[in-house]
Amino acid sequence: MAKNQSVDITIPVYNEESELAESIVTLRNFLISHLKDYTWTITIADNASTDKTLLIAQNLSRKYKEVRFVHLDQKGRGRAVKYVWKNATTDYVAYMDVDLSTDLKHLPHIVSALSRGYDVAIGTRNKRESRVYGRSLMRTITSKGYIFLIKLFFWVHFSDAQCGFKAVNKKVIRHVLPMVVDNEWFFDTELLLLCEKLGYRIYDEPVTWIDNPGSTVRVWKTAQGDLLGLWRLFITRPWRR
Repeated sequence: MAKNQSVDITIPVYNEESELAESIVTLRNFLISHLKDYTWTITIADNASTDKTLLIAQNLSRKYKEVRFVHLDQKGRGRAVKYVWKNATTDYVAYMDVDLSTDLKHLPHIVSALSRGYDVAIGTRNKRESRVYGRSLMRTITSKGYIFLIKLFFWVHFSDAQCGFKAVNKKVIRHVLPMVVDNEWFFDTELLLLCEKLGYRIYDEPVTWIDNPGSTVRVWKTAQGDLLGLWRLFITRPWRR
C-alpha cells in the first residue's frame, strides 16, 4: 500500500458536547495505530450546534494537527457531510457517527476496499456475519422493513442504507455527490441508490454495531423523510437523465 494515498474521515455533529472530545481522541488513537499506510485527517462538521460543540471542535483542532473543523449555520447531517466531501482534496473520504457505534476495527477494511477498486464501501448490520447489540425491536423492524422496500422497488444489492459508516472515492464525489438532493438523514440512501444505478461498485462490510441509547435520531420523523425520499427517487429516476 502506497503511503501517499490519503483519506479524510468526517464526523458530522449537532449538539454533541458530551461525546465529541472523547470520540475524537479515541478515533485519532485508533488511526495512529491502524491506518499507518494512509495519510489521514479528521474533519468535525458542526451543523448549527447550539451547545459547546463548536468550541470543543475548535479546541481539538488546535490540540491535534490532524483534526480540522468546519461550521455550518444550517442543520442537516447530509448537508454537513456533503460540504466537507465536496471540498476534500484527499483520495478518499469517509464519514462515521460521533458515537462510534460501529466498531472502528472495520474502518481499515472499508478504506482498503476503495484501494482495491471499489467506488463505495459501507458498513452493514444486515449480513449474516454482522453483530448488532442493544438495538430496540422497533428500530430493528423499521430498519429491516426499510431495506426491504428499497430492494423491492429499486432492485439494488447493497444491504444497509442507514449505517453511519461509509467511504467513497473521488469519482463518486465528482459525479454522484452533486446529484444528491437530500441534506438530512435520507442523504445516505440517495447516495447509495444513485451509485448503484449508475454502475459504481459498492462493497458491504459486515460490522459489529452497538446501539447508542442516547441517540438524538427521531425514528418516526426520520422514517417519514426516508419514505418521501424513496417516492421522489422512484418517480424522478435521476440516474436516467
